[in-house]
Amino acid sequence: MIRFTPPLQPAQFQRRLNRFVAEVSLGGEIVLAHVPSSGRLGELFLPGAEVWLQPAASPRRKTAYTLKLVRAAGGVLVAIDTQLTNRLVGAGLRAGRFAPWQTYPNVRAEVRRGDSRLDFLLTDGERRCWVEVKSVTLVENSVALFPDAPTARGRRHLAELTAARQAGDAACVLFLVQREDGRFLAPNACTDPAFAGALWHAQAAGVVVLAYRCRVTPEFIAVDFAEPLPLRR
Repeated sequence: MIRFTPPLQPAQFQRRLNRFVAEVSLGGEIVLAHVPSSGRLGELFLPGAEVWLQPAASPRRKTAYTLKLVRAAGGVLVAIDTQLTNRLVGAGLRAGRFAPWQTYPNVRAEVRRGDSRLDFLLTDGERRCWVEVKSVTLVENSVALFPDAPTARGRRHLAELTAARQAGDAACVLFLVQREDGRFLAPNACTDPAFAGALWHAQAAGVVVLAYRCRVTPEFIAVDFAEPLPLRR
């Protein structure tokens, strides 16, 4: 679980100026907020949408706030900060909360393999398992979809995980759905058919594909460890 400190402040989304900056209305005043995601988020970033901001730690930062949450259609809260996913998964791995990896006592973050830097390397003596984490914010008809924009980087990570598995290591891609209404996971083949193909190729090569959803409130975000989400083609 990650608690939001300092507390988040409610605001209204106005418009996205560029990939990482948005205008929001806070207490009737237009302010700039950092958008901690490179995703399109078009279904979330609608004028007037309810959002939650976190004040920046440094008063010298160009944007005084970070946009953390958006209320989507239907009222569900969505966390858009891609850095939260690695923090949540890293804490879960070190606490032994993810059943597939409870036997790996050592956890290292941001480890280079080949041309990529993968999120986690788990080790137990000579045994190694590579884990790459993907943040999911898009849900349609209860199906969590990734990606929401074409991702050459995501395909490269899948290729590296496949190579690791073929070299004898264990490997996994873990999709963390940062909202509560996802009941299944599927690759977004309409948006990025190449990523979908790479995912099925990786799974056929022995890369484990897992997905978990999160509970999201204005006070905290936590992984639902009850069971992984089923995977749909």
